[in-house]
Amino acid sequence: MPDLSTAPLRRIKILDPLSPNRTTAIINGATSGILNWNDIPYPSFYRAYKELSTNFWIPDEVDMKGDAKQYPLLSEREKYAYNAIIGLLATLDSPQTRFIYNVAEYVTDPAVHANTAIIAQQEVIHNESYSYVLASITNLQEQNRVFELARTHPTIIRRNQPIMDAYDTFMTGKTAPHLVRALIQSSILEGINFYSGFAYFYNLVRQNKMTGTGKIISFINRDELAHSKFISEVIRAILGENPELQTDALIDYTHAAFRHAVELESEWSEEVLTGIDGIDVAEMVGYVKYRANKMLGMLGIPEMYPEFGDNTMPWIRAYADNFTQTKTDFFEMRNASYKKTNQDNGFDDL
Repeated sequence: MPDLSTAPLRRIKILDPLSPNRTTAIINGATSGILNWNDIPYPSFYRAYKELSTNFWIPDEVDMKGDAKQYPLLSEREKYAYNAIIGLLATLDSPQTRFIYNVAEYVTDPAVHANTAIIAQQEVIHNESYSYVLASITNLQEQNRVFELARTHPTIIRRNQPIMDAYDTFMTGKTAPHLVRALIQSSILEGINFYSGFAYFYNLVRQNKMTGTGKIISFINRDELAHSKFISEVIRAILGENPELQTDALIDYTHAAFRHAVELESEWSEEVLTGIDGIDVAEMVGYVKYRANKMLGMLGIPEMYPEFGDNTMPWIRAYADNFTQTKTDFFEMRNASYKKTNQDNGFDDL
């Protein structure tokens, strides 16, 4: 087998009937492209498939009329945070759909293709949900302003740049080292970069504010957790089959990437969450480091922040399943309302 630290990745064939159904290697292997879930090299990929496919939801099943009435009552600081975070989340989910499809073209295992198809579809739903919540509470001009804010905000641009650089490097040079680094950055996106935003909306919900938005965020959070778990499994599979990729340079890159991500997420948290009633920014920064430790553990790497082995924001467990065996869903404690509004999400009728 060629050394994949230098050999280019081969793009998959759509159907290759001369190759076996069971994949011979996760990258640069051979497979017919025919998927038999009962005979795959990594059975955990089927567990991931079941988890991903169970998570199906659509935004307009969530009633946003209450949020439309409450939004004008938020403080100016709360409105700014709401808008900035919705815009930020859109800048993360929008490119993820394109990235995940391109990854699938260079991974041989058809079980990975099946799961990335679901992940990409869920990212599209996430992006639709950001448009949906904004359409529920404000007019098109204001919606466009929020998305422009996300596109041009210097802190958002800076915090997204390392991820997009790794993605672009993979897109222009299809090698195994570039793929692994891009997947590591993807795990950071899915497992760290959403969480200050999630915390903001959960904090609103625990004050009985914007519960429709909070419910949608909880669905997104559940999806992103499943995505990050699966991406970590793919990374471990690639490195396990190709030990020549497990270099000191890769470990150094991973440490630097996580450290930089924590710094950028902490900077963003301080900027957008300072002055928000109910959120201690120092606790939020500690929570980001706790998340980084958990994500590193999923990659088989020792924690970088040993002083943050415990969750510094335990109240968030009522809203998000953070690597625990028992899931507590705040929204399941309430009567869920799945009334659709109208084609305009009810904004013009309120």
